[in-house]
Amino acid sequence: MNWQLWALLSALFAGGTAILAKVGVRDIDSDLATAIRTTVILFFAWGIATFRGVVSFAGVNSKTWTFLGLSGIATGLSWLCYFRALQMGDASKVAPLDKLSVVVAMGLGALLLGETLTLKHWIGGGFIVLGALIIARA
Repeated sequence: MNWQLWALLSALFAGGTAILAKVGVRDIDSDLATAIRTTVILFFAWGIATFRGVVSFAGVNSKTWTFLGLSGIATGLSWLCYFRALQMGDASKVAPLDKLSVVVAMGLGALLLGETLTLKHWIGGGFIVLGALIIARA
């Protein structure tokens, strides 16, 4: 499978996540809901890595540990905020605002990784921002 198919599958699962999470946070604190979800993900991810036989720390250097650790912290903070937003607002409004992360990732990719943003990136990013704002105000 190519990267585009994996990305579309990610979008499909992420969309389902919003609805499942919205139902899941109805009757409990959003931080507890995030902790439960994270525990499930922890076991799921380690199960897949073990099943695929890719569990080996031999090639994992300190830079990799640092950046994956920071990524994990950013993910955790994102999820805590996302679940709190879902508890307070409609999934149909929360999810589009959350997807502004696409525009943030594009900008950070350009600033920090030297990735090139073309006119298509700017136009597409503008549409993402505009669409998210229109939906959030609906």
